[in-house]
Amino acid sequence: MVRVVKSTILDVPVETAWDVLRDFNGHDQWHPVVADSAIERGYDSDRVGCVRRFHLVDGSELREKLLTFSDAEMAFSYCLLDTPVPLLNYVAHVRLSPVTDGDRTFWHWESRFDTPPGREDELAQMVGENIYQGGIDAIRALLEEQAQ
Repeated sequence: MVRVVKSTILDVPVETAWDVLRDFNGHDQWHPVVADSAIERGYDSDRVGCVRRFHLVDGSELREKLLTFSDAEMAFSYCLLDTPVPLLNYVAHVRLSPVTDGDRTFWHWESRFDTPPGREDELAQMVGENIYQGGIDAIRALLEEQAQ
């Protein structure tokens, strides 16, 4: 099983970062590889069990299911249901925590998944850099823009 972990410090209060990240269907507004996204069946994007169907800018379609969600803990987890990439048994967790030194945010994003034999490093790199680091960089830029 592959484990990918990314974390960072955002220079905004944790509530500000959570306002953006808590929307399970909002990643098309900030992630550079997500073209569009919709929650199936008209469910709310913070309802455990909701499924987001989205397209990447390359046209690929994915579906992810919200497994856990907590405003109190500023955390959620989700799994991949359908993807053109062989990320098998993929489950991810996002958690924000306050950094009291400077009223900042600690963001932890991790996942575990299986891959076809021999593709572990390639797919771990893709998830860690293209998805997680790309998302972290985009959120940082968005929050900096909103602060100005």
